[in-house]
Amino acid sequence: MNQFLRSLTPTQQVAALFVIVFGLLTIVSVATLLVGFRERRNAARNEAWQRELQDFRNLLRTSWFMAAIFWIGWALGETVATLLFGLIAFLALREFITLSPTRRGDHRSLILAFFVVLPIQFILVGTARFDLFTVFIPVYVFIAIPVVSALANDPSQFLERNAKLQWGIMVCVYGMSHVPALLLLSFPGYEGKSAFLVFFLVFVVQTCMVVQHLIGRRFTYSAAEGRPPLQRWLAREPFAPNVSRSFNWASWGVGMAIASLVGALMSFITPFRFDQALAMALIACVAGSMGHLVMKALKRDRGIPNWGQKGVGVTGANGLLDRVDALCFAAPIFFHSVRWYFGV
Repeated sequence: MNQFLRSLTPTQQVAALFVIVFGLLTIVSVATLLVGFRERRNAARNEAWQRELQDFRNLLRTSWFMAAIFWIGWALGETVATLLFGLIAFLALREFITLSPTRRGDHRSLILAFFVVLPIQFILVGTARFDLFTVFIPVYVFIAIPVVSALANDPSQFLERNAKLQWGIMVCVYGMSHVPALLLLSFPGYEGKSAFLVFFLVFVVQTCMVVQHLIGRRFTYSAAEGRPPLQRWLAREPFAPNVSRSFNWASWGVGMAIASLVGALMSFITPFRFDQALAMALIACVAGSMGHLVMKALKRDRGIPNWGQKGVGVTGANGLLDRVDALCFAAPIFFHSVRWYFGV
């Protein structure tokens, strides 16, 4: 099997990867659908189990969404992929701004963010101007935004309003723009396979988030009494309960370990050795999980359960930004770590 895969062209190898991914997602989706039908016909589980099943469905929908986005981007080429991720960044920034209060004096800054900054950032990515696109937002844009706001002659809550907009641009535009940038990295002997890098990043980060979430939800601190030692160890008290009731260092550590090991086992599809893949997966997972926690803190500050405008789910993954927030933090850290270490 391994020899057969090696005999394929890079395009065929990437296509085979997507066939495997969509095949696995289909099998899991069918199994979940059958379980749901059986429960509706003969309910034998309690309410907590039903909530866990709904959580898993939400995670499965997120996985389908991410897989479909990356398949479309790869199938239509690097230019279309860059435009596609630019659209995702636009919609994510729209969610962020819509659920944050603005004033009339912010209108010019918002126009600058959506219709000038975002297109320029992704044009720089599409033309592989890496040295400029990495500093365009944190240097030039962060200086321009408060200047435009000051010219609007509205000093009320000036610092808070500008910090909010800058933070939204940093997460939604700057972070997301690093995903298509991975497609343009060129490793010697790895030509035509950069889609594997994107898959590697998304898969390890998603694995980390799923494992951390499932452990945090399954082994709650309040239900730890009378359980075996391992389960009591996993059911730690939430470290930051005002931000997240499911985040504790035990579940976080297990998520890091499993996702990093998964990344190391996937080293054969990357330009990394086993130990390098382990380190890169760990870096991406730390950045993604901490970024997800930061975005939860922002939601708590705004008093909203999720970034989407409709529905309230247990996982809080009903908005587009909820589905990509960890990736927005992990992508720039992963991208620059790869560029720095391998000199590409």
